[in-house]
Amino acid sequence: MEGKIAFEEHFAIPETISSAHDARYAGWFPAWPDIKRRLLDLEELRLPEMDKHGIEIVILSLHNPAVQGIPDAKLAAEVARKANDTIAEFVAKRPDRFAAFAALPMQDPDLAIAELTRCVMDLGFKGTMVNGFSQVGDPNTVVYLDDPRYLPFWEKLEQLDFPLYLHPRDPLVNREPVYDGHPWFLGSAWAFGVETAIHALRLMASGLFDRCPRLNVILGHLGEGLPYMIWRIDHRISQTPRGIPARRKMADYLGDNFYLTVSGNFRTPTLVDAIMEVGSDRIMFSVDYPFEKTVEAVKWFDELHISERDRRKIGRTNALNLFKLEGSARGASR
Repeated sequence: MEGKIAFEEHFAIPETISSAHDARYAGWFPAWPDIKRRLLDLEELRLPEMDKHGIEIVILSLHNPAVQGIPDAKLAAEVARKANDTIAEFVAKRPDRFAAFAALPMQDPDLAIAELTRCVMDLGFKGTMVNGFSQVGDPNTVVYLDDPRYLPFWEKLEQLDFPLYLHPRDPLVNREPVYDGHPWFLGSAWAFGVETAIHALRLMASGLFDRCPRLNVILGHLGEGLPYMIWRIDHRISQTPRGIPARRKMADYLGDNFYLTVSGNFRTPTLVDAIMEVGSDRIMFSVDYPFEKTVEAVKWFDELHISERDRRKIGRTNALNLFKLEGSARGASR
């Protein structure tokens, strides 16, 4: 399929990749030197790959944990602004092929609101990607997005009518002894997914979407396991009520306030389950570049045994509508 849109596609700036980051990722990915090269590249390597595989537009986002892993709010704001200015300058050169998500200093909600507003209103960004919880004040203090301090931020996001991509990061290993001796389950193999799933459930359970019903949150990897588990979650909550603030079932919020991408989860039965839970109008294509291979994502997606109407929605038109990309796209009929 030509004209695909992808938006879990990452970049980096030198300030967000330290020697510690190098050492950690090198342990996960034997191909880390090439991945790092592709993160720091903006056009030379990306654009030919997009052309080769029928991807028309990519929305770029800062890799994880980046800004969310900087405990000092002032420094986090400085790094976020630099990353946003860097990507805005690049996008301005190729607005027909690239757009951007804002990186935000969630350590300080007021600074986050100011940077979100600047990025959306002044720089033309298409929303924001937040890499899970933020470390605030010191490396061992974590704050999730259901914290009451973030309600003005969510209200501003709803007012602007742009989505938030809730991207994974690892839990702090000193808070999660279950991974002791089993480092292969950290990162994208397991820890990313369950950490992001419970973060999303916290947002649902907090009553956030009752207060801000027009919010849209995006989850990658076909929903981080939630479509598969959502019925049982609701069933067990209904059997053991404990004063949950949410007024509706978790499945209602999943279907009404969340979009899912296929990024890094190129598995047909899993896609079918997600379609059954949230519908094809709320699922979108993505790759998870450069941590996943574009050729694998595209070959699977283009050969899927689904209707061409659904392929078109998932691959293109759902993203056009959610991100208000109609003016950027070269050919809606392609």
